[in-house]
Amino acid sequence: MTKAQEIIEYMESLQNEKQRQVLMGFFKTGPGDYGEGDEFLGLKVPQTREVVKAAGVDFPMEEIPVLLMNRWHEVRLCGFLILVAKFEKLATKRLENDTNAIRKRDEIVTMYLQYAEQANNWDLVDLSAPKILGASLLSPLRGEETQDFEYKRKMLDELAASPCLWKQRMSIVCTWKTSQMGDPSWCLRYAEVHLHHPHDLMHKAVGWMLREMGKRVSMDLLREFLRQHAHEMPRTMLRYAIEKMSDKERKEWMELEVKS
Repeated sequence: MTKAQEIIEYMESLQNEKQRQVLMGFFKTGPGDYGEGDEFLGLKVPQTREVVKAAGVDFPMEEIPVLLMNRWHEVRLCGFLILVAKFEKLATKRLENDTNAIRKRDEIVTMYLQYAEQANNWDLVDLSAPKILGASLLSPLRGEETQDFEYKRKMLDELAASPCLWKQRMSIVCTWKTSQMGDPSWCLRYAEVHLHHPHDLMHKAVGWMLREMGKRVSMDLLREFLRQHAHEMPRTMLRYAIEKMSDKERKEWMELEVKS
């Protein structure tokens, strides 16, 4: 497959009405819900991944926006996963400092940010942001080291400050990757930024990332964060953050008085 229209027509041919109804309920597509208006073909993620595999990492960059702007949720996911596959190929240790690879990684990140609002449900964000934005925090994208860091910090700050829920989620969920590699700083920064976010989806995302940071980097660092902020954290966020602790310790954290 070398054309977006080929992918779209093939995926449309796999439409499953029963599964479509299940997905529309699961991803809250009803009036007033966070996924209001999202349209599904009824494909399961492994089916979409098979299409990504068939398209391959050499699928033309100029065709990807056609997928990302498509009405179907699964087609947009396919577009984002093709970008993930391309980025992963360019982010190996061998190519980390390769000039051509750096340029192409930058192009992928730029496209991802340009179409970020098309990742308009949590699965689209969670399956792409850590492997593109998160991985980009660990590899050179542009300029010398200080300039590169400032660019990345500005990139996430702008996502975090966006009025778009899905861009905000990207700014915290992408830190899964940096925590996996032993760097807690990005997680801690954006957990604080989103500490008082009003949406339950962000409470879950921040708590999840804090939990992963504690598991991958330091439980003591997680406890220090909680000592500073547990009294003001939404209970869902706190509950997610402490999932890997003992029953006794979880009970102690959950019984802390919430300060308004």
